[in-house]
Amino acid sequence: MNVHLTRELEELIQKKVDSGRYSSASEVMREALRLMEQRDEFLALRKEEVRRKINEGLDSLSRGEVVDGEAVFDRIEAELGALEQSSER
Repeated sequence: MNVHLTRELEELIQKKVDSGRYSSASEVMREALRLMEQRDEFLALRKEEVRRKINEGLDSLSRGEVVDGEAVFDRIEAELGALEQSSER
C-alpha cells in the first residue's frame, strides 16, 4: 500500500521518529490509526449516550413529567447571582 502525504505530515512523522518514541514511520502511522479508531469508538458511544438521554427525556415528557424551562433558568440565574455576591465579599 502506498500513501501520499503532504510535506507537513511527512515532517511531523519524521519528528515523531526523531524523538525516539517511535522506531519507524510505519510505527507512527499504526499508532495514529489506533488512536483514530479509539476516537471513532468514543464518538459512537457518546452518540448512543446522547440518543439514550433524548429518549429518556421524551419518555418523561410523555408521562407528564415536565419542568418549566424558564423556571429552571430563573433558579440557575438566582444561584449564580448569590455565588457572585458571596465571592465579592
